[in-house]
Amino acid sequence: MKDKKSEHVHAKGGELAENVSNVDEAIKQDEVLPSSDESIKELEEKLKSCEDKYIRAHADFENIKKRYEKEKYQAIDYAHEQFARDLLPVIDALEIAYKSADEAVDEVTKKIKDGIGLTLEQFKKVFEKHGIKETESSGKFDPNFHNAALQVESEDKESGEIVQTFQKGYTIKGRVLRAAMVSIAR
Repeated sequence: MKDKKSEHVHAKGGELAENVSNVDEAIKQDEVLPSSDESIKELEEKLKSCEDKYIRAHADFENIKKRYEKEKYQAIDYAHEQFARDLLPVIDALEIAYKSADEAVDEVTKKIKDGIGLTLEQFKKVFEKHGIKETESSGKFDPNFHNAALQVESEDKESGEIVQTFQKGYTIKGRVLRAAMVSIAR
């Protein structure tokens, strides 16, 4: 049985050697043939085209990478925007309570007012820490930061100036979180 296997391997080896010599001969014939200028130019054009496509694809990739990086940082910066927006009515209520305690007569009411004042200060510090700022609500009306609820006659204000602020406005890192609700002079 060993003899049959060795004969089979020997026969296959001979076929393989013959195939290798055929390939070597084909390679030698190709080397002898002269290459034409047209085929060289065609290959150079294909190479330039491929290089151009590569450069464009790489530039597109870099642009997308930069855009996603920017979007990621914006998402991180504004991730707590909705939470901050939900806290604004709480701050409004505390400010109303603080102002209404101005006519405090007894000691208990004064202490409550002081506690509310400290709570407001802490809220404002936390907001500042996260880039949340109160918008300016005096001077000229700016539709980017103010919402005009009323137009009123005013002798001491010029047309388009803010007369009264009904609700404070806030921005988060320059983006409007809530526009200030104001009345403006006619």
